[in-house]
Amino acid sequence: MEPRDMDNRFTYHPPSEEKAVKHVQIREHGRTLAELIDGMVPDGREKSLALTKIEEAIMWANAGLARGPE
Repeated sequence: MEPRDMDNRFTYHPPSEEKAVKHVQIREHGRTLAELIDGMVPDGREKSLALTKIEEAIMWANAGLARGPE
């Protein structure tokens, strides 16, 4: 892996005001979906995995925002 790519992966990227708003929107929409699933799907492995995948999607989407260009 190139040093520049390593730096991009493992360096803190403080968000601009515009990106901070996008981070919040992603989290809010993810939470809305998580609450829908929590209220509709019976407790069990499938529900747990669905909620975990939403968390992962939020994390990766926010990482893409943070690491991407302005």
